[in-house]
Amino acid sequence: MSQVEKIMRDIYADIDYVLIDEDKLQVRLQELADRIEADYEGKDDLLLLCVLKGGYTVLSDLSRKIKRPHAVDFMGVSSYGGATKSSGEVQILMDLKSPIAGRHVLIVEDIIDSGHTLNYLRRTLLARNPASLEIFTLLNKPSRREIDISIKYTGFDIPDEFVCGYGLDFDEIYRNLPFIAVMKPEVFAHLKG
Repeated sequence: MSQVEKIMRDIYADIDYVLIDEDKLQVRLQELADRIEADYEGKDDLLLLCVLKGGYTVLSDLSRKIKRPHAVDFMGVSSYGGATKSSGEVQILMDLKSPIAGRHVLIVEDIIDSGHTLNYLRRTLLARNPASLEIFTLLNKPSRREIDISIKYTGFDIPDEFVCGYGLDFDEIYRNLPFIAVMKPEVFAHLKG
């Protein structure tokens, strides 16, 4: 068995079950891309703002499905540290490269749970005077919400499970899985919060 085969066997051994398969992800992203196209018709200067790291896979597929011209930029924020749940304390690790004043900004997130990160990010970006600011999330955990966040585009509402794949990680791995999976609880049981 090759090293790559061993790693993949170990990764799949940590998965409890597939929550959302690859086909379902792509169909839903196309539906949302079509809505975005319609909603932004006649509006110039659309910017898809990817929240790193988890949002990069979502952004990549969503961007290719949106046919109208748009730009992309990235912000690195963290509220998890090494935990499986948000700490509520948000840090900007990497800021935007370009100003957003007067632009139509669509934040692209992989997952929203407590709402602390997006609330902080939204306030920070609104202070920079965009023409509009909306939120897209592939995954939404409404049962974990502590702060009310207005989400314009939601891929899937999911239960309060620890998920990985399709850009979402556990300890910086599993991002490359082409689906959303629920991790076996024993994999992360040793972590607090």
